[in-house]
Amino acid sequence: QVQLVESGGGLVQTGGSLRLSCAASVRSFSAYCMGWFRQAPGKEREFVAAIGRRRDTHYADFVKGRFTISRDNAKNTVYLEMNSLKPEDTAVYHCASTSRITDITPTSPYEYDNWGQGTQLTVSS
Repeated sequence: QVQLVESGGGLVQTGGSLRLSCAASVRSFSAYCMGWFRQAPGKEREFVAAIGRRRDTHYADFVKGRFTISRDNAKNTVYLEMNSLKPEDTAVYHCASTSRITDITPTSPYEYDNWGQGTQLTVSS
């Protein structure tokens, strides 16, 4: 069973930076796509960023140029570096992984099979 554990959330001021981490307990971590999604109160879960097994990266338009996703396969960990944070970035951030090996990195939450519990990010104005 795959376990994903996020960390690094917290309270930050507008314009600040934070790095989220997601540690995965899975064999062959490097073979799977990893994604970050977020959910704000009263809103649906939305795609933030994803990284494929070939380290291709994909971003939602609202984070391009501000967020960077990366992975360290030796540590079974995916990161989300967040800069120039805005109050509208406030949400619970979840990492997710696929259970199938693919070169087409998905951005839909329905294509991810394993989810972490999430970590809260609050950006104060």
